[in-house]
Amino acid sequence: MRQRVLSQLDGLAPVRSCADLAELRELLSSSAGLVPVDPRAKARGLVEWGGLVVDRAGHRVTWRGDPVPLTPAERELLALLIGPPLVVWSYEQLCAAALGGADTTALRSTIKRLRRRLRGLPGGPQVHTVRGVGYRLDRPPRRNDH
Repeated sequence: MRQRVLSQLDGLAPVRSCADLAELRELLSSSAGLVPVDPRAKARGLVEWGGLVVDRAGHRVTWRGDPVPLTPAERELLALLIGPPLVVWSYEQLCAAALGGADTTALRSTIKRLRRRLRGLPGGPQVHTVRGVGYRLDRPPRRNDH
């Protein structure tokens, strides 16, 4: 199991080992070698993931040039998840940054709707659950993978 997880994370980010969930949460919430994620520091412009473009200022999402209808909450969650750097976002971070402090029930519901919409995008991003921690996106395809 550990080798499978390590192989899936290969090249995404540094890999750290934690003894338990409490240590993992501490690691993710601290600045212990991880890139700090400050939602307010993110630019209010274009965020791209392969052929997916989220135009936060224009309130639009396109996949390979075609519009993707998303609610404002879905659009903001997607912009955070695909924005650099690709990291694991904790439930708390996403609730605060994208849903105005809503609870995790609202977050799970919004993620469920977002996943359903993304499934219709061939080769598009997929939202993955990091159990007990939060959500992350797979890395974008290389330019020649389209």
